[in-house]
Amino acid sequence: MSNTTGIKEVARRAGVSIGTVSNVLNRPELVASSTRQRVLDAITELGYVRNDSARQLRAGHSRQIALVVLDVTNPFFTDVVRGAEAAAEEHGVMVVVCNSGEDAGREHRHLDLLEEQRVRGVLITPVDESPNSRLELLIQRGTPVVLVDRGSGRHSRCSVAVDDLLGGRLAGEHLLEQGHQRITFVGGPASITQVRDRHAGIAEAVEGRAELSVVTTPNLTVAAGRAAAAEIDATAVFCANDLVALGVLQGLTQRGIRVPQDVAIVGYDDIEFAAAAAVPLSSVRQPREQLGRTATALLLEEIEDDGRHEHRHVVFQPELIVRESSGRPRTRRPSRKGR
Repeated sequence: MSNTTGIKEVARRAGVSIGTVSNVLNRPELVASSTRQRVLDAITELGYVRNDSARQLRAGHSRQIALVVLDVTNPFFTDVVRGAEAAAEEHGVMVVVCNSGEDAGREHRHLDLLEEQRVRGVLITPVDESPNSRLELLIQRGTPVVLVDRGSGRHSRCSVAVDDLLGGRLAGEHLLEQGHQRITFVGGPASITQVRDRHAGIAEAVEGRAELSVVTTPNLTVAAGRAAAAEIDATAVFCANDLVALGVLQGLTQRGIRVPQDVAIVGYDDIEFAAAAAVPLSSVRQPREQLGRTATALLLEEIEDDGRHEHRHVVFQPELIVRESSGRPRTRRPSRKGR
């Protein structure tokens, strides 16, 4: 059957009005079961596929939400996307994934296109968090926004985050317990909130108890970690994420430095590759899929409540997973909290 088959042909085949076919598609409870089945049979026989674009345009929105991530190649965001998609599918909504690449200009262009497409709402880990950002304009124009892996600090939007200050403290306390007195924090740029918070957390933990140096990276990639390894002169390293930590592990190994005998390493995120590394990587675990699920649930709640929604800020607590890269196994597992 031609893909030009439309609602008129379905109505003719079923022997009903166009309005009845429309009701079957949009408000089936209004149609008698026998008539509804006749229409559904006609749809199957003709191979009719509804075109939602015009209907969505008339309604002023689509059946899509967007998820804008910092780095689509980072397995952390892959898991966040998986959680978001699972929650969205339960509501018959599709998730469009956009990659900002940690570039504010690119993020703005994505938001422009998403607004033009009239997406129902936006989940985002933003590059630009300034008060006059493109994101604020999107909210002012009525598109619901939920921050993912970021605290909001504002009443105009929901957020789902992890307590990164605590995550940094957990890593610092662990390395202190292992007897390390010279520790290096590796990560960057400092414009990323998570990097600042994780650095602040370990700095708080080791203050007055050990020496803490910093090696700043241009981004949070394996290559950046590998390059940073050449600058490390410490007995322990805490990295802003696992990709950087894996790069540091590679770089130190290439220099003939043993992990953990010479230098201990702790990463952040606990991506799947952390446990599978040549030296299994200690890491501060985040509930990655749960972040995506919870953020999507908050966004859909705001969309469906139509003005009655109360913004919430959910904070998950990280968990330190200790493996061979930093010494003896020990797990510290605080609970989740909301506020």
